[in-house]
Amino acid sequence: MRILGITIPDEKRLEFGLTVLYGIGLSTSRKILDKVGIERGRHAKSLTPVEENKIRAVIESMTIEGNLKREISGNIKRLKDVKSYRGIRHIKRLPVRGQRTKTNSRTIRGNVRRTMASGKRKESKT
Repeated sequence: MRILGITIPDEKRLEFGLTVLYGIGLSTSRKILDKVGIERGRHAKSLTPVEENKIRAVIESMTIEGNLKREISGNIKRLKDVKSYRGIRHIKRLPVRGQRTKTNSRTIRGNVRRTMASGKRKESKT
């Protein structure tokens, strides 16, 4: 089954298979299946073409994949242009949502570690 050019895995249950689409998580996929009236435990290969079209219609009405990525990047660009606090944090590539930076934020800042030089220890008097 293909939705918006992305193949939904046949071997997985539908509630997990729909999460391969960017912007659809587990809770959203469960809501979609409940809305269409398909059991969550079914596999994509067991769907009829009518059921596939129902799922496709619901998903295509949502903002997902490229449109969602474009919207998110537009929002970040707007924050940067306005020079808001969050925009400045994005520009400096620091955590935006109030996390600490002394010990964490490795994923955004990279794995740059500065260890203490071991040769600078004072010699003890004997």
